[in-house]
Amino acid sequence: MKIILATFRTAIAEAWVNRRSFWFQVTIMITNDVAWVLFWILFFHKVGNVRGWDAHRILLLFAVITTVAGISLGLLANSRKIGELIADGQIDAALTLPVHPLPYLLARRIDTVMVGDLLFGPVLFVLAGAPTLERTLIYIVGSICGAIVLSGFLVSLGALTMFVGGRGEQADLGFQAILILASYPLDVFGGLTKVVLFTAIPAAFVSGLPTRLVDDFTVGTAAAIAGSAAFFALLAFVMFQAGLRRYTSGALWTRA
Repeated sequence: MKIILATFRTAIAEAWVNRRSFWFQVTIMITNDVAWVLFWILFFHKVGNVRGWDAHRILLLFAVITTVAGISLGLLANSRKIGELIADGQIDAALTLPVHPLPYLLARRIDTVMVGDLLFGPVLFVLAGAPTLERTLIYIVGSICGAIVLSGFLVSLGALTMFVGGRGEQADLGFQAILILASYPLDVFGGLTKVVLFTAIPAAFVSGLPTRLVDDFTVGTAAAIAGSAAFFALLAFVMFQAGLRRYTSGALWTRA
């Protein structure tokens, strides 16, 4: 654990070393987030509500998803890159360390741009989420669970590279799919698409259910979110561990 914490501190220091670049990239993401907020406000001002979703709930959804993205794709930036790291043999050095390579790799890099989401999400929740102590705690725990689901899903897809080969493109495709689906209100989907949101592409657990939990807490929904977080954390670990048994370095110097 000390090695992981030291690695994470080093990643923070590397991201912070060029402060002008750090704040420039953060500002770009925050500007993008503000543009999305303005879009949704104007949209619901015109249409009123869509299947029970109004401007208040969509801003709460956006607060959740930006916080989730900030944690999963900002602080644990390699969750999206595991497939590429495997394909390029860049996990080799981690395999020699006296810690499990997966948490080390996740802690190794911070994406400065996505840190902008992590800063924006809580501010938006304070401004538009009608925060109380109870709602704030639910928002924090729900966002953490959503981040675990997102990270676990991406790592699991990336780990498939050790089984099927290639450049790890499946993780990037999964990333695009889950972020697009998680960015829209859960109730606008129906039929087979909604089934997919709860199974193959677990976007419902990334943003939709955590948002619903803040507005309407139920033990069943809380259990579903916590269970999904535990499942995808375990899935990522098992997939990565099983893949290591088949892993052959993709580093150029090891190729015949």
